Amino acid sequence: MSVTIYHNPRCGKSRGALELLRARGLEPRVVDYLKTPPSAAELEHILSLLGLEPRALIRKGEAAYKEAGLDNPDLDRAALLAAMAAHPILIERPIVLANGKAALGRPPENILGIL
Repeated sequence: MSVTIYHNPRCGKSRGALELLRARGLEPRVVDYLKTPPSAAELEHILSLLGLEPRALIRKGEAAYKEAGLDNPDLDRAALLAAMAAHPILIERPIVLANGKAALGRPPENILGIL
């Protein structure tokens, strides 16, 4: 099984999800998304797998959220995706992809349903 985790090593939930994967004998492809951010197209794909809209995957407490004016309700999907790609700190984490599905690991146990 091919598993990918969009991971932030400084995040406890992200570390917990990675530990859960490894405890099940899986060695995922680990993408440090702050160093290698997903493109807007990749984010679109992830959102479609998650069944979420962009705002549901944006971390609203980050300074970059207000600095980029993302609280503007008139921003369209493309603008939100572009902002997330440009400022990956805004992307909620961790995100795990496996078996053609995706899960947001908040809490980390959420990922178990796609394995």
